[in-house]
Amino acid sequence: MNLPPGFRFFPTDEELVVHFLHRRASLLPCHPDVIPDLELYPYDPWDLPGKALGEGRQWYFYSRKTQERVTSNGYWESMGIDEPVFTSSTHKKVGIKKYLTFYLGDSQTNWVMQEYSLPDASSSSGRSSKRSSRGSTSSGRKPDYSKWVICRVYEQNGSEEEDDDGAELSCLDEVFLSLDDLDEVSLP
Repeated sequence: MNLPPGFRFFPTDEELVVHFLHRRASLLPCHPDVIPDLELYPYDPWDLPGKALGEGRQWYFYSRKTQERVTSNGYWESMGIDEPVFTSSTHKKVGIKKYLTFYLGDSQTNWVMQEYSLPDASSSSGRSSKRSSRGSTSSGRKPDYSKWVICRVYEQNGSEEEDDDGAELSCLDEVFLSLDDLDEVSLP
């Protein structure tokens, strides 16, 4: 997916849950609509470029919540870390961030997935489920969009730790950091 020139996609955890995932689960439009739907589990993480929204070394996509996280070459396993996602203004819990790592056979790789979900599907979609139960017909039910998750996948370098907020150094930060190196340089 191509983004317009100058567009950078570095959302916070709160933005991913509130602006994208909650709107998706509530069937509300999201602008810009840049995150694609992707059935994750047929794909290995290195297959994501070109299929998911890529920004730097991170890929974002919507997927259906499932316990089956097996690909053709490996599987995603929970790291046992589940963090609540809170709003910055009211400190209300709006989501859950689960960490998973990718395994090839019995070998753990450097691929990490952060899977964002709504805290409780029944409470977050209460209004939409009441509305859909009144308007639903006996011929079929609408799909339950509260079962969506947003995934952020990246390959973590062994020596570097991935920033939680996805922030990069600005040009000024890099200049100031390079000034520290000038002490080690001897001038003629």
